[in-house]
Amino acid sequence: MRMKSRICQDAQKIEQFLLKADTGFLGLALNNEPYIVPLNYVWFEGSVYLHGASEGKKVNFIKENKNATFVISKSEGTMVSPIPAETDTAYLSIMLFGEIQIVNDLREATKAMQALLDKYVTGYYNSPLSLKHVERYRSSLGSTTCIFKLRPNEITAKENIIINDQLYYPGRNVSTE
Repeated sequence: MRMKSRICQDAQKIEQFLLKADTGFLGLALNNEPYIVPLNYVWFEGSVYLHGASEGKKVNFIKENKNATFVISKSEGTMVSPIPAETDTAYLSIMLFGEIQIVNDLREATKAMQALLDKYVTGYYNSPLSLKHVERYRSSLGSTTCIFKLRPNEITAKENIIINDQLYYPGRNVSTE
């Protein structure tokens, strides 16, 4: 990472962000063609789990090239300065690198789907997912659900900590500073 001062090595902060962020961006590539797709995900047992259709561009890319990147980020706002070049954004971003695979084990796939439900609709269902539900589910287009797993071999995190008195808000103006 070029800006060493922005490296975040706070393992607890990284873990909490991975657990709570809503959307991540999966980056794949095939034959010099990049493909990035936003997805719901769950950080579960040291891996990122995703779900989607069992056919389509994402699956085609994964079958040909298992190398993947998964990125989550959060902007905390823009910080201003009377010097335009010093205007900056407060943020936290995490990049995970590794190989992505299709989960073929029905028990693991069901546990991952349950973890996704627990994350996004906590307490909504009265009973846990059954293996049969995951095995038999078909989308409105007729495809089965596919669970993907990215176990990272590298995780990097970068942050620019917010400075509250520099935070921009509508109506703030350099001539009133």
